Amino acid sequence: MSRRLLIKVTCGADEPERLSQALTVAATAVASGVEVSLWLTGDASWLAVPGRVPDLGLEHALSLGDLVETVLAGGRMTLCSQCAARREITPESVWDGVRIAGAATFVDEATSSDVQALIY
Repeated sequence: MSRRLLIKVTCGADEPERLSQALTVAATAVASGVEVSLWLTGDASWLAVPGRVPDLGLEHALSLGDLVETVLAGGRMTLCSQCAARREITPESVWDGVRIAGAATFVDEATSSDVQALIY
């Protein structure tokens, strides 16, 4: 049985290394053929919006834009519904393929027996 990877990102550009690490792990897993579900919460919510993906300027790190594209192309990206509402992010303003969902959906995914969850 293959396991799925659930990654929840809770930080934004104010914590560049943690944000970069989360996206790097998600994109690497997608590229490796792992089924990935990336959840964006808090200031990471802005990654779901075209034009709002920050350039962190981290040495030895891939651009967040490239990492987001990789995850969108081969994984699932979900934006926390409360986080979206607080930031006035609407379904029309996010990347194609991003869903907006709440805690019940996260709990359902996270408690599946074939899921490994990571929180950044």
